[in-house]
Amino acid sequence: MEHVIKYLFPIFVCGVLPIALVWLIVRMKMNETNRRTQIILAAIEKNAETDIEDLLKKFSPKRRLLKERLLTKLLWGTLATITGLGAIAFAVYLRANNIGGAADAPGFIVIGLMLLAIGISFLINFAIGKKMLAKELDAEEKVLTQQPES
Repeated sequence: MEHVIKYLFPIFVCGVLPIALVWLIVRMKMNETNRRTQIILAAIEKNAETDIEDLLKKFSPKRRLLKERLLTKLLWGTLATITGLGAIAFAVYLRANNIGGAADAPGFIVIGLMLLAIGISFLINFAIGKKMLAKELDAEEKVLTQQPES
């Protein structure tokens, strides 16, 4: 019985769980689309002169601003970089003081280097995105300052 459980757990975690998650997400999006469709059809039935484009804009999810997306990359880059440096420093501390967890130091170094690489890539992505999207950011800022807040 132990052998069966030993093999079923990885199969469940690596096979069944991802498929179930994807199925649930797709089903949730389909239900959301169906609800929007029903609302729009009901609005058209009640008033044939309804502006469909305006109604669709009101129901569509709000797009995040370029600046917000860039700042999110900066946030994650900073967090990953600091966490990676912390893991590396902790591994060096373990190794230098020959503490009981010194055998775990290589694992912390590997994790720290991976986090550091991810963080630096996010920071580079932020810097390049900021430089390349400067005109779009300015245009977006102008549009936001011209619109009255609702």
